[in-house]
Amino acid sequence: MPDQTSPDQPLPKQAAPDQAKADSTTAAPSSPSYVLTTPAVKGPTINIGEEYGTAKKNLPPAKILLITIAAVVVVVLIASFLKRAKPQASGSLDNVAAVELPEQTATMAALTFTIRNTSDKVLYVRSLQGKLKPASGDTNPDALSAMDFARYFQAFPALSVGARPALSPETKIQPGETAERTIIIVFPVSIDVFNRRESVTAIVWLYNETVPITLTK
Repeated sequence: MPDQTSPDQPLPKQAAPDQAKADSTTAAPSSPSYVLTTPAVKGPTINIGEEYGTAKKNLPPAKILLITIAAVVVVVLIASFLKRAKPQASGSLDNVAAVELPEQTATMAALTFTIRNTSDKVLYVRSLQGKLKPASGDTNPDALSAMDFARYFQAFPALSVGARPALSPETKIQPGETAERTIIIVFPVSIDVFNRRESVTAIVWLYNETVPITLTK
């Protein structure tokens, strides 16, 4: 006959389901855990601020830079000097005859000069001027028309002393040609100021040239 439990005997305790699960988890053998660590690598560090975007790293030393700039400037100046525009003719101012215009503070002067075409091309006269350098300042008037030379010489015979044929605009001067010519200029100064001049110049401007022929005495 099966044993009967006495009413006074306590019943055996059963574990709660959650507690049993916890106990089984605790009782399970623990698996080993591994922590991966990267060994520290020692070596040179790179400072980007020093490598990029700084004049210290990108430019040569200041002394070398200044020497290079100075050398370039010297080369440019030498090239400019060698290639500068030069007159295509030469000559000399040979004779100056001057008279005072009556009732005017002006002096009429006949400038006679020799001009030589030193280039290998025909030169064409564009315009003519005179330049006076008195103590009071420069004056730079244009030459009078060559068509009126005979009338000027008749009115003022002193102008014709040492004069040569007139040089007028559009005159051609052949390569290697030497010519003696005269221009007449009216300077807005008295004859006394003209005679005390520092210098007087005949200026011949040519077509297609940037530098005139200047003949000074």
